[in-house]
Amino acid sequence: MPADELTDAPGPTDPAAVLGVLREGEVEVLGRMPWSSNATLLVAVRHDGQCVHAVYKPRRGERPLWDSPPGLDRREVAAYELSTWLGWDLVPETVGREDGRLPHGPGSLQRFVPFDEEAHYFTLLEDADNHAALRAICCFDLLVNSADRKGGHCLAGDDGRIWAVDNGLTFHHEVKLRTVIWDFAGEPIDEDLLAGVRRLADTGGPDSLCELLDPDERAALLARAEAVAAAGRFPHDPTGRRYPWPLV
Repeated sequence: MPADELTDAPGPTDPAAVLGVLREGEVEVLGRMPWSSNATLLVAVRHDGQCVHAVYKPRRGERPLWDSPPGLDRREVAAYELSTWLGWDLVPETVGREDGRLPHGPGSLQRFVPFDEEAHYFTLLEDADNHAALRAICCFDLLVNSADRKGGHCLAGDDGRIWAVDNGLTFHHEVKLRTVIWDFAGEPIDEDLLAGVRRLADTGGPDSLCELLDPDERAALLARAEAVAAAGRFPHDPTGRRYPWPLV
């Protein structure tokens, strides 16, 4: 459903208020998001007179993968928690809910970002003004071990920001990196990004990850942070195979 067809009044813009609605609100399914391999639903979440449109990924609609454990909804939440803790704010507000009020059971709810449907990573890359945001997503994907950063997972929001969505295939303890973002390979990572990477390596990140990731996943996350901090540069792909499919 295109954003201009959503009929509810604009919801809250303050992140804390958005999270409150997502955590406490009643959920109404508006439709299914196209081109998704797992159950991915557009919903309206209403609470205390406010409405937030969100993307709902119910756990029981997840298609099993041979090379990734179940729990994509937990990783969606973990990606948001880490992005927020780093201060990079790349991922829209995302919560996990286990209560029985969700129409299709426990899962994740992420604020729906109205976006330019014609834009994606490859078109955004053409404008140098977008490179700082794309480099941040690239660095984030190195940390979370993104196995599926397609071009269409970089959204050009109507708010003028570039968002990283579809973060379920992340945090595997084995190297799974598959991404379209290789254009910065060999370049130094921006110092403001490296400061966050070092802080993650030194402190272990947000406490919320202890509930969302298993010990092996958390240990691998910190090992990746240490490696990224030590290298200080965006890596190359010597194999030429670390790309998702389809690319967009």
